[in-house]
Amino acid sequence: MPLPPPASAESGQATVELVAAIPFVILAAMVAWQLALAGNTTWVAAQAARAAARAEAVGQSPRAAARSAIPRSMEAGLAVERLTAGGVRVSLQVPLLLQAWRGPLSVSAQSSLGSSRDG
Repeated sequence: MPLPPPASAESGQATVELVAAIPFVILAAMVAWQLALAGNTTWVAAQAARAAARAEAVGQSPRAAARSAIPRSMEAGLAVERLTAGGVRVSLQVPLLLQAWRGPLSVSAQSSLGSSRDG
């Protein structure tokens, strides 16, 4: 019966490289998730700004309309501002990785329906 070949110096190298790469893969996934959260927050802010502009155009509360257009988890970071030129600006805080955490960054969107109050 033949003997197995002697163990080479590179026998565990692939395992070590895989273990060393795992933190970088996790970091890349976390960065990708954070970018997805920022993009989603921007989209939600734009939807809320449109809802607030519609409410303002018919004499309703823009803040209440914006609040109804966003998820409950984002209500804490909501800011609604009426613009002097007409329309509204809605700002939301971007959550950090988990939606329960609030980050220092916020995104905003503005919308107006081009009312004819000027003339």
